[in-house]
Amino acid sequence: MLIDRFGRRITNLRISITNRCNLSCYYCHREGYSSNDEMSVDEIKTIVSAFKKLGIKKVKITGGEPLMRRDVTDIISSMPRFDEISLTTNGINLSKIAAELKEAGLSRVNVSLDTLNEEKYRAITRGGKLDKVLDGISEAVSMGLTPVKVNMVVIDNFNVEEIDNMIDFVSRYKHNVILQLIEVVGNNDNHYDLSLIEKKIKKEAKEVKVRAMHRRRQYILDKAIVEFVNPIDNSEFCMACNRIRVTADGKIKPCLMRNDNLVNIRGLKGEDLINAIKKAVMLREPYWSGCK
Repeated sequence: MLIDRFGRRITNLRISITNRCNLSCYYCHREGYSSNDEMSVDEIKTIVSAFKKLGIKKVKITGGEPLMRRDVTDIISSMPRFDEISLTTNGINLSKIAAELKEAGLSRVNVSLDTLNEEKYRAITRGGKLDKVLDGISEAVSMGLTPVKVNMVVIDNFNVEEIDNMIDFVSRYKHNVILQLIEVVGNNDNHYDLSLIEKKIKKEAKEVKVRAMHRRRQYILDKAIVEFVNPIDNSEFCMACNRIRVTADGKIKPCLMRNDNLVNIRGLKGEDLINAIKKAVMLREPYWSGCK
């Protein structure tokens, strides 16, 4: 079991398998670290297996765009069994590989989609094709990679007015697709306070669930589920964080918002790897001042 100095139990691992991407979304943080030196399937298997021994329950495969790796299904099938293995993707190549991902052992997917307007989509992704993403979501549902979570980063003066349309979109799939409304990470001109939107949706909800992860609130509507991710100056987000990250080049990243406490675990095995993971966990420190 992994517990940091602040009593937070770590049960979720995010592991980036590449920093390459076929889109160029302007707000992308690429898990907070940039390198083109990707780990092999065996290296990823070794690291993930060590985290499994230490009590990790869920793994999320990230990037970059993880479907850029031709061996992504080999990576998934090499992993030990967890309560859940999920993957975050921009959805461009999802329809072509959804069946293979399911067969390899993937539980479900998150798909990044900030707008249903084709012109806006091309602008924010710098050239992406919306229809491919929509096809990918549909195919993921068909293959049982559910619940599919649609990650909508809410950007001031860009897509706020599309939230109702996005709720209508996910409602087509009933509760097989969940809409996640996400605040932009970092204080900048693109930030939009989601509190007013949340109050409105709360009034319409039949049920409200609070997830262990970051104390995220999930609102159950008649045909849709809407979840809010509020990392902006949010001490509760940090206090309830049960997640740790590994970068694409094999470094543990204790906190998304910091790059000054990375722990290199590439090439380590056995007790050396276990001890390095435990060291990284002890370096975890709540980023937002309300937690310190």
